[in-house]
Amino acid sequence: MTEANFTYRADSFKVAIDCILLGFDQRELKILLIHRNFEPAKGSWSLMGGFLNRDESLNDSAKRILYQLTGLEDIYLEQIFVFGDINRDPVERVLSVCFYALIKIEDYDEALGKSHDAHWFPVQKRPKLVFDHEQMVEATLNRLRRRAGYQPIGFELLPEKFTMMQLLNLYEAIYQRSFDVGNFSKKILSLGILVKTDEKLRGGSKKGSYLYSFDQERYDSVKEKGFRIIG
Repeated sequence: MTEANFTYRADSFKVAIDCILLGFDQRELKILLIHRNFEPAKGSWSLMGGFLNRDESLNDSAKRILYQLTGLEDIYLEQIFVFGDINRDPVERVLSVCFYALIKIEDYDEALGKSHDAHWFPVQKRPKLVFDHEQMVEATLNRLRRRAGYQPIGFELLPEKFTMMQLLNLYEAIYQRSFDVGNFSKKILSLGILVKTDEKLRGGSKKGSYLYSFDQERYDSVKEKGFRIIG
């Protein structure tokens, strides 16, 4: 009886990391895109990406790529999907692991961005993207909307202190719909995860608007019970 031989030679292919970087300018949700000065698809718009190094994890690779583009560390980062269509890359077989990150635009290093020919676009008015990058963005927006409904990840896009209207504008930008101001404020405050400060943001109103901050300790103490921010 012949012993079966399960030894085989595996095909080799590259693993790419593509990063979707989202920010908020107090009005619109924005995405940072690269104007490609290299082939393939030179002159097109794409996500920031690179190849996985042999000696690093997927997360470490994404952090490295994002740091090279933004100069930022310790930012919210989440893996979305692996995109592996056989013909997704016109040059060779490449699997892409897609991540998204949330940053405060004011912390972003513009000089680094310019060196990569990176530009911010409103998410809803972004240019056409190369390969399957459009699918990656749509998958990310769907994930963000699900997460933002029951986790406070939206606060990653706001300054440390913010007004209730700034928070409302953010959630309207994420969900692309309007919320009743009174109901939204009542719902958010009922969760007990915001701290009202004595400070005010002076703007169009003489009275100004009170500033709030996110209470991480309070959130940690109640999150196990489960609650929804939206819905």
